[in-house]
Amino acid sequence: MDASGTEYTYGHVVVAGHRIESAGPGPAPTDLTDVVRRIDGDGHLLTPGLVNTHHHFYQWITRGLAQDCNLFDWLVSLYPVWARIDEPMVHAAAQGSLAALALSGVTTAADHHYVFPRGAGDLLGAEIRAAAGMGLRFSPTRGSMDRGASDGGLPPDFAVESTEEALLATETAIDRWHDPSPASMLRVGVAPCSPFSVSSELLRSAATLARAKGVRLHTHGSETREEEEYCMLRYGMTPTELLESTGWLGPDVWMAHCIHMSDTDIARFADTGTGVAHCPSSNARVAAGLARVPDLLAAGVPVGLGVDGSASNECGQLGAELRNALLINRLGDHREKALTVRQALRMGTMGGARVLGREDEIGSVETGKLADLALWRLDGLLHSSIADPVAALVLGAPAPLTLLLVNGEPVVEDSHLVTVDEDAVARDTRTQARRLASLTGDR
Repeated sequence: MDASGTEYTYGHVVVAGHRIESAGPGPAPTDLTDVVRRIDGDGHLLTPGLVNTHHHFYQWITRGLAQDCNLFDWLVSLYPVWARIDEPMVHAAAQGSLAALALSGVTTAADHHYVFPRGAGDLLGAEIRAAAGMGLRFSPTRGSMDRGASDGGLPPDFAVESTEEALLATETAIDRWHDPSPASMLRVGVAPCSPFSVSSELLRSAATLARAKGVRLHTHGSETREEEEYCMLRYGMTPTELLESTGWLGPDVWMAHCIHMSDTDIARFADTGTGVAHCPSSNARVAAGLARVPDLLAAGVPVGLGVDGSASNECGQLGAELRNALLINRLGDHREKALTVRQALRMGTMGGARVLGREDEIGSVETGKLADLALWRLDGLLHSSIADPVAALVLGAPAPLTLLLVNGEPVVEDSHLVTVDEDAVARDTRTQARRLASLTGDR
């Protein structure tokens, strides 16, 4: 998994500290000193750790609701529930989301948190604490909404902030948490929610703030036909035209979904290096549509994979998105030529690293890269007759993880988390989901 697509049928990786010291064919060098652990990978496939480029952790405690809705109806149903979240709920939900990601091979996770009820506590801090405890590399983005229903937006008025409040809170989050150093475990981004829930003033000012602070920009874009109709009616522009007019195209920007894009939109993304987080399961769950992923890749657009929020993807595991990305895209115009298993895996690793601006550090198994690695067991019954190990991983049943390393440190061993108590996380998420339900009457 490097820029050339190198694969070794039989090879080795040596990890020293936080980095890959060597990787190549055949056995490890025999003259290594101070070896503390040697792992036999026979019957396994070693890949880079997966990179999740879009999520909403808080939704873990509202899974299974609004089951038969399109996106807009789903949002209208759930905004009143989400407006009751608080710090303990978000911490539990983040732990559940992060655990699901880690158990599916994710070493780096981005999250988009944009609901901040007044008096709810330190919600972004709750997610950051959860990620630190789990041991995953984390890219939280401070989201915001400043256009409520009374101003023509989709969210209810009680779920939004003022433009000034949102910008100040975002700047405070960057100053408090963002770590730009090499090998950083925590990079903060700026993320107004979507064109139908924020003002053009917030979009423009957020872009200016992010570039002044040297951080990345993230939002939803071109997710539904209704979004395009809204933007044309309110602004006289398509979503891509609106985002470009407010400074939201560039190599420091990535958008979630990007389903309903024209040839012109794709060309603008390619020309500016704007990235895309492809979320196939969520797109299907809320009937949003089929993204033009083969066309995006062919144009040179950076594309990674995303779980999206667990209320629109109850599985919550990025490993499943490898398979679904390949299968769903073969239902489109390109049919069986849409994606290969190796393209799917590349989107989940190198593609995601590029989308997050970290391709020089993660996303491939190369000397000098950070030791974010996944060791998948493929010699069991469920994969026993698939000769191609990449096909086994992408098309087969979920593969158990023998080892997941982040920065050279184990997070998963023998398919179990080693950084947190899985049963305790399950109990806490159930408790907080019931707390929220008792406030809203949804269960």
